[in-house]
Amino acid sequence: MKKGHNPTGLLALQQIADYIMASSFSGFTSPPLSLGMVTPINDLPGADTSSYVKGEKLTRCKLASLYRLADLFGWAHLANTYISVRISKEQDHIIIIPRGLSFSEATASNLVKVNIIGEVVDQGSTHLKIDHTGFSPHAAIYSTRPDVKCVIHIHTLAAAAVSSMKCGILPISQESLILGDVAYYDYQGSLDDQEERIQLQKVLGPSCKVLVLRNHGVVVLGETVEEAFHYIFSVQIACEIQVQALAGAGGVDNLLVLDLQKYKALTHTIAVSGGGGVNMGSHQKWKVGEIEFEGLMRTLDNLGYRTGYAYRHPLIREKPRHKSDVEIPATVTAFSFEDDTVPLSPLKYMAQKQQREKTRWLNSPNTYMKVNVPEESRNGETSPRTKITVCRYFTCG
Repeated sequence: MKKGHNPTGLLALQQIADYIMASSFSGFTSPPLSLGMVTPINDLPGADTSSYVKGEKLTRCKLASLYRLADLFGWAHLANTYISVRISKEQDHIIIIPRGLSFSEATASNLVKVNIIGEVVDQGSTHLKIDHTGFSPHAAIYSTRPDVKCVIHIHTLAAAAVSSMKCGILPISQESLILGDVAYYDYQGSLDDQEERIQLQKVLGPSCKVLVLRNHGVVVLGETVEEAFHYIFSVQIACEIQVQALAGAGGVDNLLVLDLQKYKALTHTIAVSGGGGVNMGSHQKWKVGEIEFEGLMRTLDNLGYRTGYAYRHPLIREKPRHKSDVEIPATVTAFSFEDDTVPLSPLKYMAQKQQREKTRWLNSPNTYMKVNVPEESRNGETSPRTKITVCRYFTCG
């Protein structure tokens, strides 16, 4: 600041800021360079959303946030990873990112809305088109599974490697048991042929949530966006564990495979009960993946992504009020007190101090005490007799 705008100094400060930012992205493989380069996810305020159906704004924000998470976790494979969400069952409208946008560029406004056969209903804020070949498995799944709202298809190194193994996903980890039933399909690269679609639909069945495309990665299904993320995260971890375990053990024969009849049903039941079992004995009911997804949304919002996510519950629990506390009237609480850490002007500080003095007695606990008071006689003299009375006083703090 003293020596002026020195480009060398500014570059050094930028590098320091980037280093500090990178250290806060634990678990993420591709942190952004700085907060100033983060494109907000919720870019809909002020935009024309008259053509949106009920709940579409929030769903668009969720899907764009899901693309950002896939990018930060290192699941993006250029434009060859596909995530879609059905926003209308009546019209079978689906939103998906257009071909050419990276996952780090996904926002609520640039998602493309298409129908079940891939025809564009709402182009979004770009002129880019969708990849019909990559969309064909999604269309086949949505057309046969009305319960599915979100479909995620990834082929990371671990997922592609496991999809190429004859053994498939082995029950050697907790994450592999969470997946439940897993279906397998010999994928040929597209589903343009009607017979191939029918075959995939038969393999998938009415309730399976995980589909392994042979030599082509994994597809997961979810009744909600949160459930789909729950399954894709578990699939990725299970595949990574299997690849590393096979490399260290030297083959399947050296692995300790879990008994499916003994462990699979219990593990899967706890996982789908919501919150990884948090719902057991709790009055707050979470659906599958909701509590974990909400935590990730807080992480993105704290990093400046502005997800637009509607949180179910606040993070900080309200402190219980003591029984002796007096309820402050609405006219008193209408004056807002800001955080003490925020610097205030002297005039504003004095106004707040005066207001605190006016309402301090309201927050003081009431205390009652019996006191012996001497009685007065008729002629004004003090009587030797005393009477008991009750007085109230306030504790000064």
